[in-house]
Amino acid sequence: MKLYEKTPPTPPEEYVRVDWISLRDYVSEVFRALGVTREHAEITADVLVTADLMGIESHGVQRLKRYTIGIKIGSVNTEAKIEVVKETPTTALIDGGGSLGQVVSYKAMKIAIEKAKANGISVVGVRNSHHFGIAGYYALQAVKENMIGIVMTNSEPLISYTHTIGRNIGTNPIAVGFPTRTPPPILFDAATSIVPIGKIEVYAKQGKKMPLGWALTPDGKLTDNPKEVLEKKGSLLPLGGFGEEFGGHKGSGLALIVDVLCGVLTGANYGKFVKHTTEKEPANVGHFMIVINIDKLSSLDYFLERIEEYKRYIKNLNKISPNVDVWLPGEKAWLTMETRKKIGIPVHRNILREIKEEGESLGVEFKVKIIKETA
Repeated sequence: MKLYEKTPPTPPEEYVRVDWISLRDYVSEVFRALGVTREHAEITADVLVTADLMGIESHGVQRLKRYTIGIKIGSVNTEAKIEVVKETPTTALIDGGGSLGQVVSYKAMKIAIEKAKANGISVVGVRNSHHFGIAGYYALQAVKENMIGIVMTNSEPLISYTHTIGRNIGTNPIAVGFPTRTPPPILFDAATSIVPIGKIEVYAKQGKKMPLGWALTPDGKLTDNPKEVLEKKGSLLPLGGFGEEFGGHKGSGLALIVDVLCGVLTGANYGKFVKHTTEKEPANVGHFMIVINIDKLSSLDYFLERIEEYKRYIKNLNKISPNVDVWLPGEKAWLTMETRKKIGIPVHRNILREIKEEGESLGVEFKVKIIKETA
């Protein structure tokens, strides 16, 4: 396999390349030091490090303190029971009890998969959860079982709904995964904002300006300063951008749909009522999952044959320029993951320092293996 990275570090001297297994083990031990069970710590660590493996730095280990702070202040309940409060053969409503969102979502998807295996399709709603990391992680749980996975979550308000100012609706991502006969699987995973807030957090930690057009100041002016968003509570723009001319209303509409399915329908919070993990008030984030058993609807072999045909169709489309590649959704992330498993994950020095200090404050020895001092 040709080595490929979705997001090569720039400049490389600001990054350290680390072994992914030792990074995952370290993150797990940090959670263990806070009283999280081994099973739950390992699930959460795997979700975070998988994001970094895939090149989704915004949702990787740079988010560690978000969860540790939540545990320390009590908004995340590490001893809560995850309960099914209503159930049919094809549906379930789950109360996460304020547990780590990664754990709640992993277990909810397992329930959805088992129901789809038996009945062809399943719908699982989740309330009383927390931020769960990358939505694609849970869609891939279904893909590994040769089923289609659809995953959504709402989030704390970060977007300005079209023609409004201030933070009033979440980034509310949608992920859809399709199995394929040959890897990578097709995986679409995207926020309904132009960028996730985590990407702006990364720009701030790197001391960089962000592109103009990602975000607004609190009074509704375009800004390229991450501090205007993070410290002064500016807002992100919806997918499509400012106003309606380039489709900002479509991004707002998608965010609204996710909010209704994840929040209104399940009994979770929605819009401005969803809380951040680091607030003492329960976040009550909602998730929504659909699993489709291909073999119950059509034929798995037939679908896998046709999806390979479709992949070839997309790859053979006429290019706008000979200097560009045509990518399938999730292809870059999969190639990046396979590459980083071999050569390590590039982690910004500031982020590595932050997670090291967090572990040290809890008495956890920093055993992350450094492969290369510059990426």
